[in-house]
Amino acid sequence: MEDRSHKVLLALVMLFLFAVIVLQYVCPGTECQLLRLRALSPAAADPYRAEDETPARFVPRFNFSADDLLRRVDFNIKGDDLIVFLHIQKTGGTTFGRHLVRNIQLEQPCECRAGQKKCTCHRPGKRETWLFSRFSTGWSCGLHADWTELTNCVPSVVDSKKEVRLRPSRKTSDEVLPAQSPVSRHTTSLDCVGIPSGHNTMDTSLGSGNFYYITILRDPVSRYLSEWRHVQRGATWKASLHVCDGRSPTTEELPSCYTGDDWSGCSLQEFMDCPYNLANNRQVRMLSDLSLVGCYNLSVMPEEQRNKVLLDSAKENLKRMAFFGLTEFQRKTQYLFEKTFNMNFISPFTQYNSTRASSVEIDKETQQRIEALNFLDMELYDYAKDLFLQRYQYMRQKEHQEARRKRQEQRKILRAKQAHLREQGENSS
Repeated sequence: MEDRSHKVLLALVMLFLFAVIVLQYVCPGTECQLLRLRALSPAAADPYRAEDETPARFVPRFNFSADDLLRRVDFNIKGDDLIVFLHIQKTGGTTFGRHLVRNIQLEQPCECRAGQKKCTCHRPGKRETWLFSRFSTGWSCGLHADWTELTNCVPSVVDSKKEVRLRPSRKTSDEVLPAQSPVSRHTTSLDCVGIPSGHNTMDTSLGSGNFYYITILRDPVSRYLSEWRHVQRGATWKASLHVCDGRSPTTEELPSCYTGDDWSGCSLQEFMDCPYNLANNRQVRMLSDLSLVGCYNLSVMPEEQRNKVLLDSAKENLKRMAFFGLTEFQRKTQYLFEKTFNMNFISPFTQYNSTRASSVEIDKETQQRIEALNFLDMELYDYAKDLFLQRYQYMRQKEHQEARRKRQEQRKILRAKQAHLREQGENSS
């Protein structure tokens, strides 16, 4: 039995040596040195697959065009282009926002001072920002402004800064962008902020610059539990404006879930029982065009129709954004952002599997109720996850194709050089 195992081992060793000899014969030049080293070394693990439970062979559910999948932005940081971060509560947006101001390789890095929440992210050689986010411009359009608020507010804020900069009188500080009243809806309609023909990103033109909207989504159940824990500790987001069609909702349109200063100490049952809780389907609401359903006036159309319009709008806006990431896929989020904007992060993103939401133990019945309360978010997340993974797969394929093309070009050049050397040798002899 032992002799047989030795023979099998010897056969394997001989087969391996034979493969190396064949490789040397077929590919004798220096261009194959890396290939031979890879053959002799163990295969490296894919760093993008180790972070999550994505199957080795991802099977898409939705049909997206190549234009939907390809995201490459010619972001002009020295010009007027602006990245606008739509920050949805409890999606990991704070972590991602810090990456944007502290972890990107830039010609002129953001200036972040100890003890200050905001960083100064100026364009090279200019005193104006290239990033519209919590950690760069503050909550200039209101606390956790949604898609409806941002697409109306951002152009007017940027316009006001340009007007101030061009005035001959005294200059104001560039560190804080003042909050502005929203401009009228027709100024930034869906057509205006959508993808122009031949482009792959959602942008809003303003002079020679474009607004590139980005966001982060999260699994709805985890996000909901995380928001409950945050509210339980005293968070209220009272400063949120919820401006739509030029006004904030009335107390009749958007009643409060609590009577005191905050809702601290509320149980999960109480959190789920409030019918006005904005935590329900928050991601769909914050990514949709609320003007299409009469804003927060629930009497404008039947509930079923309203839900469909909101979900369709959220899907369309998400698909047309320059970029979105998923909290559950940190490395893939990093990869797609870098490929989209041609910007590289200094340190790799970290996947945190232990969160406050993960520490909450709920039974199957409670989970099903949370899913029912967030049925629109559940459908949006399924759509977003499919699109996200398809974009990742598409970009990786493009990357491999480009690497293969470069290798073929290098081999072609090397063969030409070798042929030239042989010809010279024949002529000299």
